[in-house]
Amino acid sequence: MLNEFKAFIARGNVMDLAVGVIIGGAFGGIVKSLVDDIIMPIVGAIFGGFDFSNYFVGLASGVNAPTLAAARQQGAVLAYGSFITVLINFLILAWIIFLMVKGVNMMQAQVEKQKKAAPEAPAAPPADVALLTEIRDLLAKRPQV
Repeated sequence: MLNEFKAFIARGNVMDLAVGVIIGGAFGGIVKSLVDDIIMPIVGAIFGGFDFSNYFVGLASGVNAPTLAAARQQGAVLAYGSFITVLINFLILAWIIFLMVKGVNMMQAQVEKQKKAAPEAPAAPPADVALLTEIRDLLAKRPQV
């Protein structure tokens, strides 16, 4: 059973998936930082200097805290500002992945187009066929009696 597991893990698709998940996790952190540290402050400055992450609606009575963290301590809240931030994060990540997949597809299409455009050279005939062809040509050149 251990050998079967090793064979399963060593297959190319599983290894590619593992690498993709690891790189995707790291890339997700980069996009999160881009959204949280660069894009959202700019959006906040454009729309009056507010921070989306502290936008919430108190669902329990008596929730009147100025920040989301304090409001969560007071009771249930609907944190729609955090949702907006995560949604922007997702849209940026999805857009980047779309562009990457589109680029790979374009490169693959170009390679296929080049393969179709360049015809393959005919394979050389086997040695015995080449020898018989040469004999035929020599006999054809010989003067007829």
